[in-house]
Amino acid sequence: MALFSNKKKGKKEGATVKRVARAVATANGGAHDIIRAPWFSEKALIATDKGVYAFAVAPRATKAEIAGAIKEIYQVTPRAVNIVNLPAKTKAMRTRRGVGTRAARAKAYVYLNAGDTIKFA
Repeated sequence: MALFSNKKKGKKEGATVKRVARAVATANGGAHDIIRAPWFSEKALIATDKGVYAFAVAPRATKAEIAGAIKEIYQVTPRAVNIVNLPAKTKAMRTRRGVGTRAARAKAYVYLNAGDTIKFA
């Protein structure tokens, strides 16, 4: 490892291209790739009374992409979006191996303006 190098630190151009590509995919109907499913749990259903809805989302999705997908699918504009990363879990299996791993997931809480609702059925 060199202490002094000739390389200049700068922005990565590849990351910008990926963001633009994902934004184009969202605009071309990829909203269902970002919003995977509504999250139905007791806590999530209680929060719907306050205008907060929970969704299972793609782990690499950004808040702006999630907001755009909600607007496209449900025709409501979110006031705010919070993302929660759920880590992978090690679970006991009744096999010879003994343990297995559940996949890591991401969940988004979408806050709507007063009077806006989302109907799932």
